[in-house]
Amino acid sequence: MTNLAKTPDRPVRVNAVLDTPLSRWLWLVKWILVIPHYVVLFFLWIAFMLVSVVAFFGILFTERYPRSLFDFNLGVMRWSWRVAYYSYGALGTDRYPPFSLGEEPDYPARLDVAYPERLSRGLVLVKWWLLAIPHYIVIGFFLGGFHFGWWDGGLVAVLVLIAAVAMAFTEQYPRSLFDLILGLNRWVLRVAAYVALMTDTYPPFRLDMGGTEPYAPEDRP
Repeated sequence: MTNLAKTPDRPVRVNAVLDTPLSRWLWLVKWILVIPHYVVLFFLWIAFMLVSVVAFFGILFTERYPRSLFDFNLGVMRWSWRVAYYSYGALGTDRYPPFSLGEEPDYPARLDVAYPERLSRGLVLVKWWLLAIPHYIVIGFFLGGFHFGWWDGGLVAVLVLIAAVAMAFTEQYPRSLFDLILGLNRWVLRVAAYVALMTDTYPPFRLDMGGTEPYAPEDRP
């Protein structure tokens, strides 16, 4: 396994394995099955926001993101990614996500963010709103939102729906479609880690497709 501490230019790692076989019809009821997760995550994301405010001041005065707070917020992001992967962020597995803030290496959707030893005091003032604006515009198309009284599902939702229909009729998840959906999710998660102050590395404007995080040649195990 690559040591994240040795790859500061690639601090966010998103990996996923497409499970096979997948149920042809389970996706129709996953919105019900994940309700317990949504309830818990609602409160966890409130805590996430409060922890981020505390971390903001920690970075501003000490140039450090308190490790316990970092681990908590990373846990919330991991939990959210597993739920999204199971449900309508990817539909990539039928394995029910665990109620866990931990790493869960056996689950097919994984996320890691390298812990930064030092963070910029200046960047913490602007990166989560000003510097991230171009990415907000891009991922707005990926994720959609509520606009002028109408809900726009976004590109990810549309592609996942196409994948669900394909599974229903062919029992196969189109691999190229899976790779694209993972690339879009990877972009979103990189931006999320950046605006959550967990890294100073600016997210690339790059669609790295596929379930396996791409490595630079010097990073390969």
